[in-house]
Amino acid sequence: MAQLHTCCVTQLIWSTSYPFRCAFVNMSLLRKSVQLFNVAKLNTRMLSGVQRSYSAGVKRVDDRYAFPGARDASFVNSLKLTMPEDYAPIPIYRVMDRDGYVLNEQEDPQLSQEVVEKMFRDMLLLSTMDKILYESQRQGRISFYMTNFGEEASHIGSAAALEMRDVIYGQYREAGVLVWRGFRIDQFVDQCYGNDDDLGRGKQMPVHYGSKELNFVTISSPLSTQIPQAVGAAYALKRKPNNDACVVCYFGEGAASEGDAHAAFNFAATLECPVIFFCRNNGFAISTPSNEQYRGDGIAGRGPMGYGIATVRVDGTDVFAVYNAMKRAREYVLRENKPVVLEALAYRVSHHSTSDDSTAYRSAEEIEMWNTLEHPISKLKSYMVHKGWFNEKEETEFVSGVRKQVLKQIAISEKKLKPNWREMFEGVYADMPKHLLEQQRELEQHVEAHKQHYPLKSFKQ
Repeated sequence: MAQLHTCCVTQLIWSTSYPFRCAFVNMSLLRKSVQLFNVAKLNTRMLSGVQRSYSAGVKRVDDRYAFPGARDASFVNSLKLTMPEDYAPIPIYRVMDRDGYVLNEQEDPQLSQEVVEKMFRDMLLLSTMDKILYESQRQGRISFYMTNFGEEASHIGSAAALEMRDVIYGQYREAGVLVWRGFRIDQFVDQCYGNDDDLGRGKQMPVHYGSKELNFVTISSPLSTQIPQAVGAAYALKRKPNNDACVVCYFGEGAASEGDAHAAFNFAATLECPVIFFCRNNGFAISTPSNEQYRGDGIAGRGPMGYGIATVRVDGTDVFAVYNAMKRAREYVLRENKPVVLEALAYRVSHHSTSDDSTAYRSAEEIEMWNTLEHPISKLKSYMVHKGWFNEKEETEFVSGVRKQVLKQIAISEKKLKPNWREMFEGVYADMPKHLLEQQRELEQHVEAHKQHYPLKSFKQ
């Protein structure tokens, strides 16, 4: 059918007068000339491109140009699968042993007694507050809570190495970072009780803290959403003239299994953003042990080979190791405008949250070992004892004072009014759109008609 159609068209053209036949021939020659010219131009561009690539440093291997997708890879003549066991695990950097002794004096950060004492007090404050607020949830006074037991050093050590201008994107187990930056006990308790003094205006679950003043972006519940957001924020900082701030994004190894984490790693590497990916690898996610969650070398193993990102792995129970690593990472990302993966290995001593029972997937003996021999507060306490900086009476009085302050604040916070319920429609748009205004009017009418069924006295009017 195609051949018949071609023949008919050709016959129709050649059956026309002589001038039209000449025009057809000339047009055909012109088309061929243009095609040949375009091919010549394309070949010229390809050759010049090869020359530019070669002059820019593309290597030749065995008389062949290196592939752009793996420029530094060498050729081999025998086939072999590259296996995981061909690579040694990334080592774990530590400064202190479990007894608080510095293993290499050159790695001692030489922090002053004042700074070390603040580290210790902040870790004690966090632990004491956690115990009371956890019991508060068990008593039905708040809806939810997550403790930080066993991970205090990763919070305090990392926060101490940062500047206040550095932007923090947290997950939900970084309360110690806020403690170090000056978030007060009343602010913690008000947020958990969602009252009118809560900075989040009661719109978040407990432990979803945020503070614009302290450059701590409000936590959101869905896993990993903060990781690509942090990369975007870091890219924005990079584009500021004379930028001297970085972004630190905290997340757990469970969150690192989400697609957002992989996308964020790749964007940070290719866009070269000053962001530190701080992974708290506590071994269990919610209730899934690491060996059931991934087969690679933790989260650190994804950095150098997987995404081309500088990486360090530290003992997350060693506050000085975390401090040194974060300080070095910050210097690197600001100098090079490139990301760093920092994996802090620790152990989640507590249940994942008040919705979890960790004894269902691990033994009490295992928990007790990490809660004593490898506990971050115990390590720092031993270090202070060796230095002659520890006073047991002062510790007892401090813990007692924090306990009284938290209990007193709970009594105050739970009596405060909740924010005006109309505020649920506010805070997203500068000017409330029509559809939200309509929903607000509908709710107002509903509440007015059924107000006897709602605890309106508990809300600010």
